[in-house]
Amino acid sequence: MATPGVRLLPNAITVLALCAGLSSVQFALVGNYVLAIGAIGVAAVLDSLDGRIARLLDATSKMGAELDSLSDAISFGVAPALVLYVWLPESSRFGWVAALIFAVCMVLRLARFNTLLDDTEQPPYASEFFVGVPAPAGGLLALMPVILTLEFGESWWSSEGVVWLWTVAVAGLLISRIPTLSLKKLRAPAKAVAPLLVGVGLLAAAIIQYPLIALASALLLYLSHIPYSVRRYHWLANHPEAWDVPPRERRAIRRARSQRRLGVRRPRFRRVAGAARRAVMRPRTPTTPPPHVPRVYAPDAAGRAPRRRNWRRIGLRQRGD
Repeated sequence: MATPGVRLLPNAITVLALCAGLSSVQFALVGNYVLAIGAIGVAAVLDSLDGRIARLLDATSKMGAELDSLSDAISFGVAPALVLYVWLPESSRFGWVAALIFAVCMVLRLARFNTLLDDTEQPPYASEFFVGVPAPAGGLLALMPVILTLEFGESWWSSEGVVWLWTVAVAGLLISRIPTLSLKKLRAPAKAVAPLLVGVGLLAAAIIQYPLIALASALLLYLSHIPYSVRRYHWLANHPEAWDVPPRERRAIRRARSQRRLGVRRPRFRRVAGAARRAVMRPRTPTTPPPHVPRVYAPDAAGRAPRRRNWRRIGLRQRGD
């Protein structure tokens, strides 16, 4: 059982995430949109840490789960919608309607997430996926027009109609049934630890030097993974034998099924060493070919022998020779 001081730490991180999300609105009101985007990014990082820290310290509680949902609704639902509405110089009534749609869809997405936590009839592989786009990714995706405009200037992506259509589209992804990968269940093998650390260092350098480009690239990469996530979800749904096995064995099952589908036979020998290998690769003893029996051609109706073409002269063999 965790002490009261330890139980306070995850909830304190959740409150910091809430404050960061609300601060983005204040930064947008004073015209500093880079800090507004950065504040929502900080809220996303803190949101990914509070739950992990609570599980590591055995400090999970019902109050922490409810506080986390309320913080996500404000930081990734209300705050991005207000930032977008303030960012456009002449927002129309439709713009405010689009902002309301985004905030409402974010709240509905979080409510569905809380109800799925208590669902005990889900298959074992369901914990590897989110239902719809998660809240932090949705809040940052909604700010994509602002990121592109700050980095590349005004263009078609900064027009009011495109901005609000994009906002409604992201809201639809939030409440959709599209499965997206959950990073909580990803496990890196021991051999990949060093390359991953190098990648983290390169990512940190890119964020420091080109923060908006790095964030836009990460969001586009996240969108591009959705088709793979849908394909993996349906594959697991159709293969119950792969539900409780590690990823390496799942890849073996997938390769075996693809080989059977293509009609490819697996090799009989994997490794043959020494004398056994030489014996396998030793050429066979040549056998004496059967004697050549010339073909007898019957004469035609006029009593003339049929004219035989010289097949070998033109590089061909006559059938039966």
